[in-house]
Amino acid sequence: MTTPKTEIYFATRKTSSAHVYITKGQGKIRINNVPVEMIPQETAREVILAPLEITGDLRDKIDISVRVRGGGFMGQASAVATAISRALTGWTKSKKDPKDHPFPKSTREDLRKRITDYDKYLISGDARRKEPKKFGGPGARRRKQKSYR
Repeated sequence: MTTPKTEIYFATRKTSSAHVYITKGQGKIRINNVPVEMIPQETAREVILAPLEITGDLRDKIDISVRVRGGGFMGQASAVATAISRALTGWTKSKKDPKDHPFPKSTREDLRKRITDYDKYLISGDARRKEPKKFGGPGARRRKQKSYR
């Protein structure tokens, strides 16, 4: 059995990173080899399924396999959602057209518009990061108190 053509898409959120493999298939979505329905945290599951609910019945034409590592469960969920959105719309950094994507270009353009209308950060990603720690205190902004008396 030869594996169908896969495209790899990538997204990060905070310290977690997700790699998405998208192929033609029957609508199976697996995250770290676990079906998406089996994920214990309900809020994380809703975040992951948001871009797939926007796609509607197109979801049954593709299989999605995700590898995600690092960060907490919510950061991972957001990274997966962004990576899935990018995979569905054929997002590339160089703006080149992906060669063997399961969806035709017109479908991808329509999907991109629907996803962006739903949440503009689902494709571009959330740019917020942790501020680096500075000297003189335990964190980025917190300092030792002084009383002068």
